[in-house]
Amino acid sequence: MKVAHSPLHIRHDGGKELHRGELVPCFEMPVRADYILAAMRRAGFEVLEPRPFPLESLLRVHDAGFVEFLRTAHAEWRAAGKEGFMLPSGFPARALRRDHIPTGINGRMGYYAFDASTPIVEGTWDAALAAAHCALTAAAWVAEGEKSAYALCRPPGHHAARSVYGGYCFLNNAALAAQHLRDQGFGRVAVLDVDYHHGNGTQDIFWERSDVLFVSIHATPETEYPYFLGYADERGEGAGEGYTRNFPLPRGTTWKEYGIALDAALDAVGGFAPDALVVSLGVDTYEGDPISAFKLSTEHFPRMGRRLAELKVPTVFVQEGGYAVEEIGANVAGVLEGFLGR
Repeated sequence: MKVAHSPLHIRHDGGKELHRGELVPCFEMPVRADYILAAMRRAGFEVLEPRPFPLESLLRVHDAGFVEFLRTAHAEWRAAGKEGFMLPSGFPARALRRDHIPTGINGRMGYYAFDASTPIVEGTWDAALAAAHCALTAAAWVAEGEKSAYALCRPPGHHAARSVYGGYCFLNNAALAAQHLRDQGFGRVAVLDVDYHHGNGTQDIFWERSDVLFVSIHATPETEYPYFLGYADERGEGAGEGYTRNFPLPRGTTWKEYGIALDAALDAVGGFAPDALVVSLGVDTYEGDPISAFKLSTEHFPRMGRRLAELKVPTVFVQEGGYAVEEIGANVAGVLEGFLGR
């Protein structure tokens, strides 16, 4: 299996996040990718840098104004006399206007962000763009005949919506991969999100579409981030009605309960009969993850990979969460090696 990875991920480093009411160092840090990369090399996977893609590729799933904001945000922050990392201080919540984008950098930051856990630093755009190129490259490999490929993306992407960033995510790597597969002739593409947190951004992007099925297994938004999406009654709208499926699970979920939900999710994917599959691969379902509360152990990730392989469709894996950094490499490799039948 080929692995797309860019050393530019390290450009997104520093800053702090507001986590459950406390300002703390970011859990999403460069060493995550370093541990995964080492595990990929130990497993014998071929690691390659991503291909370049035109900026227009991003506009297949993202709003042009949003992309331009991300590209120029930190430079504008500096031009306004600010230093260091950027976090928003206000959002267009209920009772506030949502139909006007402020001209000032602070207002626009709050308009495009949905949380204060996703700092922008000087190198954020470089890293996010490189991660997007990793996802597009992995999708291109599969479109060209590879049975599977893995995009070692950092920062992750599944919380980024068409015109909103948050949850450590800026550009939606999984959505970009799915759209690229569609553009390369795959008629029906399924996205299966197995991250602990709901992939609200991916759901938003494909909410009204019937050509891309979005299925997510995640912790209940009643108590877990992102709180305001990911309920079982969310099923899409318009042409997309019935093409979103959510399987929320409670804190403390073990492999026994998770496996039942995984079977149901795979049944939904199989019923869609996709021509290709994109897996938003978060391994923050691991029992030792510092910001999650499921109880999967390292032995369960190869089982997940084997079950995914039973779909027998070309598959792109896109890295999402996982914050137990010393174990993240083994857990990601477990899924991929299980998928390959090792």
